[in-house]
Amino acid sequence: SSGPRCPVCAEPWVSPRLLPCLHSLCAPCLRRLGPLGEPGRAAPRSVLCPLCDAEVVLPPGGVGHLAPDYLALRRGGEAAGCDLCVDGAAARRCLTCGADLCLFCCQAHRRQKKTASHAVTELASTKDCSQARKPLFCPFHPTEELRLFCEQCDHPVCRDCVVDRHQQHTCDFTGNVIHRHGDALRELLRSTQQHMGTLEGVLNQIDDMGHAIRGRAEAVATEICLFATGYVRAIEEHRDRLLKQLEDLKVQKENLLHLQKAQMQQLLLDMRTGVEYTENLLMSGSDLEILITKGVVGSRLAKLNSVAYNTHPSVDDGIQFSPQERAGQCFGYEVFGAILNKVVDPARCTLHGEDLRSARQNQLTGFTLFCNDTVGERMGRGGEAVRVTITHRDKRDCAVKPTVCDNGDGTYHISYSPEEPGLYAVCVYVKGQHVQGSPFTLMVKNKLREHHGVFHCCTFCSSGGQKSARCACGGTMPGGYQGCGHGHKGHPGCPHWSCCGQVKERSECLGGPPSNTSQRSLLRTVAL
Repeated sequence: SSGPRCPVCAEPWVSPRLLPCLHSLCAPCLRRLGPLGEPGRAAPRSVLCPLCDAEVVLPPGGVGHLAPDYLALRRGGEAAGCDLCVDGAAARRCLTCGADLCLFCCQAHRRQKKTASHAVTELASTKDCSQARKPLFCPFHPTEELRLFCEQCDHPVCRDCVVDRHQQHTCDFTGNVIHRHGDALRELLRSTQQHMGTLEGVLNQIDDMGHAIRGRAEAVATEICLFATGYVRAIEEHRDRLLKQLEDLKVQKENLLHLQKAQMQQLLLDMRTGVEYTENLLMSGSDLEILITKGVVGSRLAKLNSVAYNTHPSVDDGIQFSPQERAGQCFGYEVFGAILNKVVDPARCTLHGEDLRSARQNQLTGFTLFCNDTVGERMGRGGEAVRVTITHRDKRDCAVKPTVCDNGDGTYHISYSPEEPGLYAVCVYVKGQHVQGSPFTLMVKNKLREHHGVFHCCTFCSSGGQKSARCACGGTMPGGYQGCGHGHKGHPGCPHWSCCGQVKERSECLGGPPSNTSQRSLLRTVAL
């Protein structure tokens, strides 16, 4: 609702105008608003409401044709505007026609013949503007009171308007139409009030949800902090364990080195003593002295020479840290990172597979590489640099591209499919060094001849009891059956191929190419 003063200039109302957004502004304040979208236009087509930023499209006649806000004028303490010029502040009131007039329009009111005899009085107090509702006059015919309503134009009119511009329009007295239009407005009001109630409920729900979100966020933040604190504690504990394990491993390796060093130093000292004595004996001793002591000296030197010792350090520096390695749980949290002290030894890596040294043309085959450490134990983890080459012995430009699959447990499966038969040289490298058994020779045979018969238990079953059906196993049955049967003469006693008699289902056909006659006699039946 409108206040006692204009919300823009904070001055008493001067011809307040009602905007479509239901905010009211003084006419002078509206005229001072800048145009929207067309700053160079003298007469703006639309302006922004300074209270709600809603776009207000002005009528063709400008600000003066906006609906006046009479409610603002009736509020106590507000100064009324002139009813004729709509810009000036009301200073007089015509008691005859009830119009409020500014000083300029009051002088014009007294000069006109029709209104020269009207009684005009001064508005001694602003309270005079808030007296009983005074009649409203037509803006086009200032002396005519608005008593009629044009249904077509949806606007109040005076008698002169009905005769003039609304002659063909349906008009009626305001008292007769107010109930219908008022009821329609009240219905819209009720609907709007219902929406307001719904919106208030939604806003309350939004506020409640905001409080719930903030409360839940605080609870989750507490959970995160507790989790992070526990996790940091677990990680720090795991760090301390790893450092302790590392220190123990270092001390263990150092002790082994110290022991080996002490043994080597003692052996070297004993040898140096023996060498010095023997050299002195041979250079300074007489023949008899040499012959007398040679047994003791020789025995000592032979014993020293027979002492077994390692020509390399007994341990290596193979200490690694794997951050991706799962390390179990610590304080209920899963942690990662482990110390790895195993180092792969290519010379101890082995190759395994049934078809390690033989393969078939255009047939996928392969073998497995087992990676072991320096003591022959399985590495138990992947990630090693494995490289495999397969090259034809006679055709250097004929090479097979193998596929190396890291199983992640220290084993690697190498698969390949050779396109040419012949001898191949296979080299398997780990960290650039040959593994045990590498290189080796691979024999690739011609591709398997496919079977053209059926793998059956017997001819009688696979042919459905046909007497003319035959089998390459050579078996027959009494009663004129030319094929084999269970327990009868020539049956191999197990399932076999009808084309060649092979008892192994996945095998090469040993029979000749099928002829039209044999194709008809060796019936293609369902494999059992």
